Amino acid sequence: MKAFRALKHYRLPPGSRLCLMDDGLPLKVSPEDPAIHCMTDLHRVPAVITKASASIDHALQHMIHTGVRMLFVLDDADILIGLVTARDLTGEKPIRIAAEKGLTRDEITVQDVMIGQHQIDVLDLSEVERSMVGDIVLTLRDAGRQHALVRENRMQQTEIRGVFSISQIARQLDLELSVSDAVQSFSELEHILSRDD
Repeated sequence: MKAFRALKHYRLPPGSRLCLMDDGLPLKVSPEDPAIHCMTDLHRVPAVITKASASIDHALQHMIHTGVRMLFVLDDADILIGLVTARDLTGEKPIRIAAEKGLTRDEITVQDVMIGQHQIDVLDLSEVERSMVGDIVLTLRDAGRQHALVRENRMQQTEIRGVFSISQIARQLDLELSVSDAVQSFSELEHILSRDD
């Protein structure tokens, strides 16, 4: 049997800090930098998830608590069945659904407002790896979306490997955006892209 040993103890020095999680993203980028520098890599950062049966208010509180504006919606087998964004939870969708189904806000679930798996378009990791930040901005603009998912095929299985967020890209480009206004966000980002031409 292997002999074990006790490790040496050290006093914690004054001024010690906690190690911050490294999400692998540089603080600043330019439009010509590799697109991968703006992708939240789900190998490094845990995906923020919810269940379809969660109330929209619970999902919104989860977003606020975790500092994200999009949640992955999983079924009981942990298969991705949809996405829900802050706009889905706070926009006109819940009001319309409440009126159509005769529900109160408390009765509306993520399932009622989410973007279903069949509506989700994804980018391919191999193409993302050959792209620049400016390419992703234009891709998001053309799709009219705040987020883009990136897939990777591993062992004959498709996995969501990463996420692009227009607000994350804006932070890395050192640009302040009104997160609730996609049109304004894209206009400001396009100004940055054209300024660098």
